[in-house]
Amino acid sequence: MGVDPTAFPPEAVDAGSVRAAAVADGIVVAAWADHHEEIYAFLVRTTRSPEVAEDLLQEAYLRLTREVRAGRPPDNTRAWLYRVASNLAVSRGRRIAAALRGLVRLSSATGSTQTEDAPEAGYVAREGRAALVNVLGELGPDARAAVLLAAEGFSGPEIAATLGRTPAATRTLLCRTRMRIRGRLEASEVVR
Repeated sequence: MGVDPTAFPPEAVDAGSVRAAAVADGIVVAAWADHHEEIYAFLVRTTRSPEVAEDLLQEAYLRLTREVRAGRPPDNTRAWLYRVASNLAVSRGRRIAAALRGLVRLSSATGSTQTEDAPEAGYVAREGRAALVNVLGELGPDARAAVLLAAEGFSGPEIAATLGRTPAATRTLLCRTRMRIRGRLEASEVVR
């Protein structure tokens, strides 16, 4: 994982900067070889999701790369990686908790604003809400949070920032999740 000197403009390349980048990359590679498995296992236990753990592990090593290349290598790389990984997991949990609080506000708002003219309309509305809550319960935390934030009026970039995803990945997640919700509701004959 060396540095390719041809990737930089000629005036920016000098032997010292190339050597420094190679040393920095070496530190990160060594940290990966020594610690990635145990930090990944820690993140899986913390998040209960191998996919989320992989994302957080990648972000932790990306931050290590930035620090080392900036000339600030940690004194204890293992401890530093654990702290960063732990902070990333906590931040993610807070974002999801905030989105779930939005779900509570959304569900209470929809329940209190509807006026029902006949008992049949009330039954149909309750049946639809129950089916929607069931479908939302089947979704993964990121998908559920994205849809609920969108329902609250948050923009795509705001949702992406909250979930820690790129805007393009968030658009794809929202589109697929909405299609899944609609399909499930149509299958339960709530939406026709």
